[in-house]
Amino acid sequence: MKKRNRVSGFFVLLIMIAVFVACASTSKQESTGEYVDDSVITTKVKSQLAADDFLKSFQISVETYKSTVQLSGFVGSKAAVDKAGEIARSVKGVKSVKNNLIVK
Repeated sequence: MKKRNRVSGFFVLLIMIAVFVACASTSKQESTGEYVDDSVITTKVKSQLAADDFLKSFQISVETYKSTVQLSGFVGSKAAVDKAGEIARSVKGVKSVKNNLIVK
């Protein structure tokens, strides 16, 4: 009976370790919390870009990975590139911005 309890306890311990490892982030994969945080950042940046009268006419794509925002798409001027970068940097939680916008 004691042996059965030890084996059961061992399996429970292994399952708990597997759950914690599966939910942890790695350098190539976000944790669940990071994914949710990045989704919130993306939504805030998109809404602020859409609310700006100067930038709302441009199609700017926003992606966030581990609090780094990437802007891509085409805009009409260098001023629009700079303005979009400023807006993205102003959002709480953004660590850095990769501004890949192209002036057409």
